[in-house]
Amino acid sequence: MISDKSQCKKPLNGFRTKLIRVALASTMLLTSLNANDVLKGSGASFPYSVYQKWIKAYNKETGIKIDYIKKGSSKGIKDAKARAVNFAGTDKPLSPKVLRKNKLYQFPAVVGAITMGYNLPGIRGLKLSRGATVAIANGSAKYWDDAVIASANVGLKLPHERLTFVHRADGSGTTYNFTYYLSKVDKEWRKTFGAKKSLNWPGNHHIGGKTNSGVAALLKQTTYSVGYIDYADAKNNNIAMATVENREGHFILPTLKSFQMATAKATLNPKRDFYAVITDPKGAESYPMVAATFILVPAEKTQMNKKVTAFYDWCYTNGQDIAKGLGFVPLPKSLTAKIHTYWAKKGIK
Repeated sequence: MISDKSQCKKPLNGFRTKLIRVALASTMLLTSLNANDVLKGSGASFPYSVYQKWIKAYNKETGIKIDYIKKGSSKGIKDAKARAVNFAGTDKPLSPKVLRKNKLYQFPAVVGAITMGYNLPGIRGLKLSRGATVAIANGSAKYWDDAVIASANVGLKLPHERLTFVHRADGSGTTYNFTYYLSKVDKEWRKTFGAKKSLNWPGNHHIGGKTNSGVAALLKQTTYSVGYIDYADAKNNNIAMATVENREGHFILPTLKSFQMATAKATLNPKRDFYAVITDPKGAESYPMVAATFILVPAEKTQMNKKVTAFYDWCYTNGQDIAKGLGFVPLPKSLTAKIHTYWAKKGIK
């Protein structure tokens, strides 16, 4: 009897073991599917508006879900290094050395522009010279009718009111590109502050907002304010934008055409992982404060990276009208061809 019971238990135990294995395999499969069901990204708020439109359109066409959270470039870079997301956005490109150290790949997504938004009741058509933009940022221009601002605005009755400078309070690629521009314009700024994602702004005339949306909110609610903000957020919030002086001495309106003229001068080299800051380009019609925004992916996540690059490949091909409608400049075919070659070389196409 004992022998018979033993023999009966063996098949039962084997059956139970098989059930457990099937259950474990099913659990692992479900976990895998859930983990890969949504592509997760974070980082730069500068391109957030175009990314959201692209994501919605891509999901409608493919069913693939993408979740991109705007945190600012600094946090996006941290998330990429920590492998906290599948991809990260940054307006401050990483050097090839930093990319190698952190085992990351990098490629550009789109080009946008930084504008000088302002809140001056009754005033439209404000012009800001290169010197005026620096003076606003460093605090030497304290009133709106200061000579450095007024000299380019003959015919405008600027008020004798203290100006408030609005900047980003979080680590930001928008700040990096804006301070890079200031560094090219002014030697003293370059020597004292340089180009940074965040800094302690000089003077006592400034306030900070988190993400470009936060800057937009402060500009709208703060009379006699002025600050740097991406074109899309300024446009969406009906914020007045100044005409700004380029390196050729021409005052240029923030328009898609002037952004395209500036972008045409950009050099983004795949041999250097597209590392370049393109602000303040040459050209009589070039808008001075343009910036490319970039995507970071972890080198070891080959299959996941292919899903990320498939999305951006779709954006390059199908998202041009969406980008233009928001004031962004789609990447030219000559550049996207280089990006495709870069992806293929890295094994992520």
